[in-house]
Amino acid sequence: MLTHFDAKGDAHMVDVSEKAVTSRVAVAEGAVRMSAETLRLVTEGTAKKGDVLGVARLAGIMGAKRTSDLIPLCHPLPVTKVAVELAPDETLPGVRIEATVKTTGQTGVEMEALTAVSTAALTVYDMLKAAQKDMEILGIRVMLKEGGKSGRYEAAP
Repeated sequence: MLTHFDAKGDAHMVDVSEKAVTSRVAVAEGAVRMSAETLRLVTEGTAKKGDVLGVARLAGIMGAKRTSDLIPLCHPLPVTKVAVELAPDETLPGVRIEATVKTTGQTGVEMEALTAVSTAALTVYDMLKAAQKDMEILGIRVMLKEGGKSGRYEAAP
């Protein structure tokens, strides 16, 4: 059943008022693929706009906190933790991103984790686009969701 539509087929925000308040966590991942030369700007700290990983980490955290402002039918949630990890990966080559978001509430934080990864990836792109315009943002997906009535979901590796 598509819960974001009413009986007339109009989009609406789901009523979660009857749902139990539980601890919830979501983990999402993604990556930005780039050339080895562009990745060196990240690892050597020589990108013209500054600390790519540090700024992207902050952008991811801010993105998670603003998810309900960006995604029309998302509930504003009292996020209790956002952790965004960015790791250079020479085998990609590029930067791998993982976000963990936690709350205690009546609905999950998958969208917040996905928004954190997306915002961090877009920031990596923005900070390096002068060096390389054909970077790719890849594989943004939920890896783990826990809490609530539907229980635990874990993506296949």
